[in-house]
Amino acid sequence: MASKDERDAEIHVFSPTPDDCEATRPLLTAACEAYSVSAAILPFFFPALGGLLYGYDIGATSGATISLKSSAFSGTSWYNLSSVQTGLVVSGSLYGALIGSATAFTIADFLGRRRELVVASASYLIGALLTAAAPNFLIMVVGRFLYGIGIGLAMHAAPMYIAETAPSQIRGMLISLKEFFIVLGMLLGYIVGNLYVEVLSGWRYMYAASTPICVIMGIGMCWLPASPRWLLLCATQGKGNLRETKENATRCLCRLRGQASPDLVSEQVNLILDELSYVGEDKKVGFSEIFQGKCLKAMIIGCGLVFFQQVTGQPSVLYYAATIFQSAGFSGASDATRVSILLGLLKLIMTGVAVLVVDKLGRRPLLIGGVSGIAVALFLLSSYYTLFSGASYVAVIALLLYVGCYQLSFGPIGWLMISEVFPLKLRGRGLSVAVLVNFASNALVTFVFSPLEDLIGTGVLFASFGVIAVASLTFIFFIVPETKGLTLEEIEAKL
Repeated sequence: MASKDERDAEIHVFSPTPDDCEATRPLLTAACEAYSVSAAILPFFFPALGGLLYGYDIGATSGATISLKSSAFSGTSWYNLSSVQTGLVVSGSLYGALIGSATAFTIADFLGRRRELVVASASYLIGALLTAAAPNFLIMVVGRFLYGIGIGLAMHAAPMYIAETAPSQIRGMLISLKEFFIVLGMLLGYIVGNLYVEVLSGWRYMYAASTPICVIMGIGMCWLPASPRWLLLCATQGKGNLRETKENATRCLCRLRGQASPDLVSEQVNLILDELSYVGEDKKVGFSEIFQGKCLKAMIIGCGLVFFQQVTGQPSVLYYAATIFQSAGFSGASDATRVSILLGLLKLIMTGVAVLVVDKLGRRPLLIGGVSGIAVALFLLSSYYTLFSGASYVAVIALLLYVGCYQLSFGPIGWLMISEVFPLKLRGRGLSVAVLVNFASNALVTFVFSPLEDLIGTGVLFASFGVIAVASLTFIFFIVPETKGLTLEEIEAKL
């Protein structure tokens, strides 16, 4: 592993201002960060519940649509939903997430990461209750939309809060573990769907089951300290007394680091402040600055990753999992949800593998290896539908390879990278744009998948996804940097 001096030298090479003063640039390095593992658990856990609730919605909705449309188990007089109405139920939270992530662009830096997550938990709770108790279709769609706003806010603020509060030595593992929570939420959603899919009004129980988690998340985020980096950014921009804010940030960082020495924590706060002053974080940022210099490069990296994460076909499998399995021959509703559970278990295991190795192998090796596997899997699926229609094992191998490789690469690493690469003064706005691109791409693929399948055929469609996967591999190889073991300040300097 490179020494501190070697790492600083590498960073200076990549700096956009390679003059003599660069050699004296203050940088908070990973070697400065002492921490207690036990103290890092709750600052990760409560924000990660926002990801779990997102995943739960995906899993539960796949079973809820079957229950809601069943004449025997719906428990409503409006169960005979049209395809458009079914689409609104399935994608209502996705459209809400688009609005939530767009709203985060304007409120994120004002509210801060912690309070944004509190608002997200409230939106989750209200949306879940409205959906579960909906007396008619309109109220149900409103509930789905409000729940989606919670998704948009949570998926924006959670990776930021975790990235800004986690020690750099385990930051990759913790943010990737948030993806593990998303997949765990999907699995819980599939399990609850399986339990209630053949119960009268079972869909109500599926959506109501998420409410205790919403409450726990809200209470937990109220208890956690604010992000010290966000507090210091506000102070350097004239939003409060610098001395008082520095003391508050030191107290917050002491809570987040646990057993670390107060003197060492105070030194970390001073280094963050020096770095903020050096890179001009004391200046308020305008909208146009997002698309200039380092900010533009971070935007290309972040938005490119989440765009490719979605346009390789993954959303259609997730949102319509149970329905797809029904069309594949699992005629019973309970059969379809059980197969979804098995798929969720595979995703969970592979995400766990990524979590364990991301801070050892690095981001780029996982991305390059995983996306290569995705491309192979997509071309295999294409060949099954065009050449080997009788060889069902080809489709099974391709599907398992696709899901496994996605959870090793795009799944966790996409969210990890977008939380790391944006400069602090633009992190709130930059991440909101990236999350908006993520959900917009998700909505696009979900919307066009069926029409394209009818127009060009399943085989050609999967081959097209394969070509996109190859393009994304090229993007990763030439554009995406390695951030393993670097503090957020070192990453900003490296861009």
